[in-house]
Amino acid sequence: MSKYLRFRTGGEIRYGILEGERVRILKGDPFEDPEMTGSEVSLNAVQILAPCDPSKIVCVGLNYRDHAAEVGQALPEEPHIFLKPPTAVIGPGEQILLPPMSARVDYEGELAVVIKKKAKNIPREEAGEYILGYTCFNDVTARDLVAKDNGPLRAKIFDTFAAFGPHIVTDIDPLGLAIKTYLNGEVRQSSNTAHLIFDPFHLVSFISSVLTLLPGDIISTGTPSGIGPMKAGDVVEVEIEKIGRLKNLVAQP
Repeated sequence: MSKYLRFRTGGEIRYGILEGERVRILKGDPFEDPEMTGSEVSLNAVQILAPCDPSKIVCVGLNYRDHAAEVGQALPEEPHIFLKPPTAVIGPGEQILLPPMSARVDYEGELAVVIKKKAKNIPREEAGEYILGYTCFNDVTARDLVAKDNGPLRAKIFDTFAAFGPHIVTDIDPLGLAIKTYLNGEVRQSSNTAHLIFDPFHLVSFISSVLTLLPGDIISTGTPSGIGPMKAGDVVEVEIEKIGRLKNLVAQP
């Protein structure tokens, strides 16, 4: 198991492997035959960024059995997908900004899949070969705009509405992981990836049959029950077993 970190040091953006409180610096990125430089830096000496720079973020709606029950909808027959743009990305410690045109902005804690290499029309049984690892994701949503627009497009794509990190963890089984979301230290979502309707391997296969996935692209696998609103000054954290905890402050722009 490795923990890939993306960070800024000395005005330069680099990738590294996190080992305790030290970061071993990589040559290039972790997507193609990563090599070590032989150099390392203290974790406290770097600015941690979102752990990759995706060309797109493919999100999945209504993908937990408990969330479907929460909103009173039948289980979907195939994944419901939508896109977030790379301009929505923020990393750990950055601010989620509340857009003035929305009166309710919700947290949605999720497990995210990070794509390792170009993927198109991938069979489910081969999907694991195209996954670099997993990270925590907050699919921030302007809930009132979903109803107003009769769909999730505008509600999902504001700047800062795709928070993920703190790192990418490789070589773990994504099924059976505890997932929790905290608001100001209180647990608001608590579930397990065992309750996913469509697991990460199914999603890689299905989504790659629709569009081409590229190295560093993100698939966010959906949120469990317990979604709720945030306000300026709140601290929201998404924690996933074996991965870590993503923490962001909510603020007015």
